[in-house]
Amino acid sequence: MAENNIAEQILNIITTSLDDGKANDVVIMDLQGKTSIANYMVVASGTSQRHVAALAEQIQAKLKASGYKSVSEGEEKADWVLIDAFDVIVHIFKPEVREFYSIEKMWSSIAKIRSIDE
Repeated sequence: MAENNIAEQILNIITTSLDDGKANDVVIMDLQGKTSIANYMVVASGTSQRHVAALAEQIQAKLKASGYKSVSEGEEKADWVLIDAFDVIVHIFKPEVREFYSIEKMWSSIAKIRSIDE
């Protein structure tokens, strides 16, 4: 139960950061009990490479300030940045890259998906 509480705290930091950073089309996929890779996956879009990189940087800074570790990749090009916060995985895309990879569609058969606005 404590692990789930940690995942919820990490998820809250991430979604608040994405909302504050004006990310677009933020969705949360609940993966609890479906896979061992994470409890949640968050997918969001930025408006440009600069926006994608800034969103990723902001998330990582807020996680670190709250005492949570994360690793990331993709900041150099910033078409798609992956942040692994261990209990929560975050994908931040430029819209056309997100559409091409269709992460939500790939996970929709096992994940409960909700918008950040719900």
